[in-house]
Amino acid sequence: MNRSRATLTALAAAGTMMLLGAVPSGAVELPHNDYPTIARADYVFACMQVNGQTREALERCSCSIDAIAELLPYSDYEEAETVMSVVQRGGENVSMLHGPIFQEKIKKLKRAQVEGELRCF
Repeated sequence: MNRSRATLTALAAAGTMMLLGAVPSGAVELPHNDYPTIARADYVFACMQVNGQTREALERCSCSIDAIAELLPYSDYEEAETVMSVVQRGGENVSMLHGPIFQEKIKKLKRAQVEGELRCF
């Protein structure tokens, strides 16, 4: 078998393994709390609105969401963001979200955000 044919065969095998969900032994798997790109982008855009629309702000805001993702599983981040969003909108049913369970979720997110600011800003 010539060299280019061997390379093609290896690439086809790797592609098939990826399609079947097999991970080669040297591959890096994403952590369980890896945030979706849209969540990271939303955070960075909001952060840049507050901190300026500069390249430096982009780098610092990206660093900040990476630090948050390191400290807080995405499910916890998503729950806290949802609670804060609902509370901000207001309404008569919001009072239940001021309970200790929901407030603890918000505190965890805020602690992670502070750590992100300390590391990156």
